[in-house]
Amino acid sequence: MNASPSPSGPGRTDPPLDSDTHHLHKMGYAQELARRMPLFSNFAISFSIICILAGGITSFQLGFSSAGGFAIGVGWLIGAVFAIIVACSMAQIASAYPTAGGLYHWSSILGGRAWGWATAWINLLGLIFVIASVNVGVYLLFAQLVLTNIFGIDVSHWGLMQQATGVLLITATQALFNHFGIRVTTKLTDFSGYLILVTAVVLTVVMLYAAPSIDLGRLFSFTNNTGDAGGGVFPTHTSALMAVLLGLILPLYTITGFDASAHTSEETVNAQVTVPKGMIHAVIWSGLFGYIMCCSFVLAMPDVTKAAKDGGNVFFNLLAGLPVPVLLKDLIYIAIVVANYLCALAGMTSTSRMLFAFARDGGLPFSATLRKVNPHYRTPVASIWTVAALSFLATLYSPAFAALAAGCAVFLYISYAMPVAAGFLAEGKSWTEFGPFRLGGLSKLFAAITVVGAVILLYIGTRPPNDILDNYAIGAVVLLILGWFLLERKRFKGPPIGEAAIRARQAEIDLEEAAVDSAD
Repeated sequence: MNASPSPSGPGRTDPPLDSDTHHLHKMGYAQELARRMPLFSNFAISFSIICILAGGITSFQLGFSSAGGFAIGVGWLIGAVFAIIVACSMAQIASAYPTAGGLYHWSSILGGRAWGWATAWINLLGLIFVIASVNVGVYLLFAQLVLTNIFGIDVSHWGLMQQATGVLLITATQALFNHFGIRVTTKLTDFSGYLILVTAVVLTVVMLYAAPSIDLGRLFSFTNNTGDAGGGVFPTHTSALMAVLLGLILPLYTITGFDASAHTSEETVNAQVTVPKGMIHAVIWSGLFGYIMCCSFVLAMPDVTKAAKDGGNVFFNLLAGLPVPVLLKDLIYIAIVVANYLCALAGMTSTSRMLFAFARDGGLPFSATLRKVNPHYRTPVASIWTVAALSFLATLYSPAFAALAAGCAVFLYISYAMPVAAGFLAEGKSWTEFGPFRLGGLSKLFAAITVVGAVILLYIGTRPPNDILDNYAIGAVVLLILGWFLLERKRFKGPPIGEAAIRARQAEIDLEEAAVDSAD
């Protein structure tokens, strides 16, 4: 077993660890992963994936090139409030079922095997898009901010080959860090949490210092920048309502990936309490700091109309023109790139745990290999490298950042809504065992908002220039239906549910824990 000696005396054990392992056993799973993450680390892994220095910067043009300052001053608030509601709905379920499977496990328990199986695949697709989109962003940021601005290297002629090579190297190093254990990745994501906060504050102060005036009216002025007015980020001029909706991709792409707190539940101490706190706090603080930071970008623009025409270069041109010392600017460049790198690193941690949990229940091809835990590092090594390969391949099929960003937001929020929808129907009926975190009278209301919002986001995410997602969405639905009814309906058993199934797993649990403990 994985109880740790207490500092109170020899032979004593730490109660939270005993409680966590006991609860995990009650759900039919062994404590194979190393449980070492405290509250801050669980918060930091979601905060690092959200990473306002990633989405808030690389997708800033998706907001500003849609509805101008209104997309930031008002649109960000709408998106952030929605994300908080979704996080609270998920946190309530995570408090009851703290497993590495997270959303997949919740959907299976609350909505049945088929619903859980579909949730797993949609969540996996969304998580792959997280890593793919952020790593493309890391490459673009490194090329533009570091190579060009610091070292003066002309990268204007670089194309898909250079991008693919750069993303491959970035992804491989992230897989290596994850390979060598949760202790390494925890330290890096803890550092990332501090780095994001400090850099965001410095960047905001610098922007406000450089602002020609603090014209708050810019943040509430609607300008339809779709089409040529926004530098062609959204090639077709759309209606005012559609422009506002497209602008929501900025906050909702940025504030996503917070299911990482749930996916690392089996590595988190006192998970039933810690995971809900980590998830909700990551969303709240990201929403607040991201809002202030993005607002400062709008306020710092010398001319908002001219800035809009810069399209995808709006932030880079703004940052390059700041009247601040070169050294400070270079440090900001480097911090932004590092924060984005660690964002994708945390995403790989989260995704590999989800893949591991799904394989543990036999939901994937080659499940026997993907569910193995390295006894020395206590990490799902095969799952880590599989995630690395899939995320890299996604960047080859869809190298455009805008499509990857929209895909990430759409598929993740749909996967978030699926267990919440199942919980809406099951609460008070088949779902009667809850954890310490409860929403009470707000539970049904928050669940309804989550489901409706996810459907609206699906509509937004399939509008031009993100209509490449139509292929993904249609293909995903067709494959899920065929895969379930032709292959998985009879084969896939799902997670162990019910006392008989869990008791039957006890011998396997003992063997699995003995295998990893013997290597410690």
